[in-house]
Amino acid sequence: MNDLIIRQAKLVSGDVVDVVVADGKIREIGPSVAGNQTAGKQIDLNGKYFISAGWIDAHTHCYPASPIYYDEPDLAGAACGVTTVIDAGSVGADDVDDFYSLTGKYKTNVYSFLNISRIGIIAQNELSDMNNIDNDCLQAAAKRHPEFVVGIKARMSKSVVGENGIKPLERAKEMQKQNGLPLMVHIGNNPPNLDEIADLLDKGDIITHCFNGKPNRILDAEGNLKPSIQRALARGVILDVGHGGESFSFAVAEQAMRIGTYPDLISSDIYHRNRVNGPVYSLAAVMTKFLCMGFAPKQILDCVTSKAADLLHLKGKGYLKAGYDGDITVFDIKDGDIELSDADGQKRTGKQRFIPIAAIVAGECIATKEGELIYAINL
Repeated sequence: MNDLIIRQAKLVSGDVVDVVVADGKIREIGPSVAGNQTAGKQIDLNGKYFISAGWIDAHTHCYPASPIYYDEPDLAGAACGVTTVIDAGSVGADDVDDFYSLTGKYKTNVYSFLNISRIGIIAQNELSDMNNIDNDCLQAAAKRHPEFVVGIKARMSKSVVGENGIKPLERAKEMQKQNGLPLMVHIGNNPPNLDEIADLLDKGDIITHCFNGKPNRILDAEGNLKPSIQRALARGVILDVGHGGESFSFAVAEQAMRIGTYPDLISSDIYHRNRVNGPVYSLAAVMTKFLCMGFAPKQILDCVTSKAADLLHLKGKGYLKAGYDGDITVFDIKDGDIELSDADGQKRTGKQRFIPIAAIVAGECIATKEGELIYAINL
């Protein structure tokens, strides 16, 4: 592991700190703690640039061999300032061993929500055949990779479940009882209806694509939170953004937050196509949309650091504290107008944006393109 000293880094609180990383862990953090230390690589941010705990993208599709939603973890991750990516259901029990075998060659930390369908997303309708849901295979896969599989995933929309309606989710809840892992549920077009889905979910379960603009959304026709969602949130169900190519509406998000409903996790649902062609581009671009909607920088950062680590039980991650993993994101918050688009093509003009400069993973620094080209700092 590389030792690293970061000097004069800003926090969003306004404090300026040094960070000492040794053997892949944060050893010290605080004003001037680096002193005259000279060992290891040195980065001096001169009080100009921000750091936070490494950004965690809780919903990505980064299995390179996936036939539909694929990407390289480092292109969706470290190259975008993200230190940890979690693949959300690209693979099931049949392919998880192969996915896991690939992760060692990437600098970005990689985890998986295992699809309840053993075939993963090799086609859009992986839950239309109930025979694809094999409990024994899923449980065995989760046991083989306890540090890699951090949850299970069920995509509950008409195009995925076919004529099976709510049955795949009922099966997922039975499977979950055996392993206790978080369950992430994709919501989209009905059937099944959102009410059916929400009423099955328990504390710690995750609704992703929570601000989609489809008819099966979390708001009713009057713009109020549907009662089933109110009940789910009261039980401790988690809301995840999961922007993606079709699943984020400015209008829905703005109205939800207007009535006091905020996301717990801000994630991208990034994969090759929507990273290159938009409307996602990066986790930072999604975070910027929440700046535009009035979220404070600290609120946004919490959703991609401490909250993500806590809610997904990622040990050692999410905090800039001694003893935690040396995963750090270096970034700027730059003033200036920027045009933003949601998944429905609706536009907003933001006044600030997040610009990732580098991802530091276990003390190793990986500059983003912006870090290399825009910022003349020694990374």
